[in-house]
Amino acid sequence: MAGTVDEAAAGDAVNDTCEADWDGLIERHLARQAVERGLSRNSLEAYGRDLRDFQDFCRAAATPPHALDAAALTAWLEHLADRGYRVTSQRRHLAAVRGLIREMLELKIIDRDPALVLKLRPHPRALPRTLGRADVEALLAAIGGTTLRARRDRAMLELAYGCGLRVSELVGLSFSQVNLEAGVVVVIGKGNKERIVPIGGAARRALKAYLAARHKAALERSTPDGKMRKRAAPAAIRPTSAIFISRLGRAMTRQGFFKALKGWAASDPQLAWVSPHTLRHCFATHLVEGGADLRAVQEMLGHSDISTTQIYTHLSRGHLRKVHRTFHPRARRSATAPAKTRAPIETAD
Repeated sequence: MAGTVDEAAAGDAVNDTCEADWDGLIERHLARQAVERGLSRNSLEAYGRDLRDFQDFCRAAATPPHALDAAALTAWLEHLADRGYRVTSQRRHLAAVRGLIREMLELKIIDRDPALVLKLRPHPRALPRTLGRADVEALLAAIGGTTLRARRDRAMLELAYGCGLRVSELVGLSFSQVNLEAGVVVVIGKGNKERIVPIGGAARRALKAYLAARHKAALERSTPDGKMRKRAAPAAIRPTSAIFISRLGRAMTRQGFFKALKGWAASDPQLAWVSPHTLRHCFATHLVEGGADLRAVQEMLGHSDISTTQIYTHLSRGHLRKVHRTFHPRARRSATAPAKTRAPIETAD
């Protein structure tokens, strides 16, 4: 009798373990990704959402980790399609699950990769929407005035466009990362990878003007005897302090910069669609159009794979036509040269 009770308890324990397997696997996988790949919090949250969604499907289908096979993955992808997910979103979900599957193979939970036989239908890669140079100038010119907010926003836009920074990289800049004398910025990108990007003259001038205005504002908040007034004071300037701060003295957020950009772009209906990442696309596109080496653009953007950078070679068809007309020997024909006509071919009646 005791043996029967022990066997039942053991069976319940096994069932409980199976129920918790997906939880434990996902938590272990995300923790490992954070350590080994240095993924940001936003990336980890995105991976977690996709994996939890996969976990919910597997539990609803009564598929424990050790029983995962190609049929289950196929049913899951069909489930995503039925819910209206596009192929791009399906690929993103599948990429997250492939990482989890590699972890399961290492732990010997499964003995073969069920995702190897999966093939999603090919899809054309959407080209990012960009602004022309005149439109970028118009957007920057819209930020007028000498207020601290205006100088901050102008400096942020100049750096985003002049250095090709992601919005998270931009709002996370600290004083230790920027060297105005050398004209460079050390960017901490995805996976905590560092890259050095030059700062152009326009961005340097805008940043200097903002820092001078920020320092002046800090002095104006002090009383003549050096004591701070009761209202909020800006954060202390340390090497690790954020360069761009809100009116409350806190570091700017991605949402804060998005709202600021939308506010300035609202004056022109043609620019209302612009987002912070548009400036990064403009940076890369205008460099490529200007003849920049693709490898150099890849380095400045922080792309690990040059195939990601190559998309910018397809953005401007007008530019490609111009290059073709300029350099191909058979692309130009003199307008003054008379067209040669061939003699008619005589044929027998």
